[in-house]
Amino acid sequence: MNDPKQASRYESLVLRVLWMLVFLLVWQVAQLVLGGLVLVQLIYRLVYGAPNRGLMNFGDSLSLYLAQIGRFGSFHTEQKPWPFADWPASRAPEGEAPYEAPDNGTESKP
Repeated sequence: MNDPKQASRYESLVLRVLWMLVFLLVWQVAQLVLGGLVLVQLIYRLVYGAPNRGLMNFGDSLSLYLAQIGRFGSFHTEQKPWPFADWPASRAPEGEAPYEAPDNGTESKP
């Protein structure tokens, strides 16, 4: 016999699998972006002697986003990652201090 509760669980699982496939594609794109960011950050570090703060923050939040996808895909959580949840906020840097542009004492006047 058809059990409505079991049919509902099956439909729920099928929908989750579809979302997991979508997030698998998103994972692949985000992984490429993170790889590019790592290379750009390395070049920036070689040129300026310290990493770029913006790239550090974006790289950290992108890494946390990939972790959210992994948690959803491994059934650790039911919460779907961004855009269904907030984009993860970056944490304070734990490594090198970011590059700070030297202050020449000149301020632009309007």
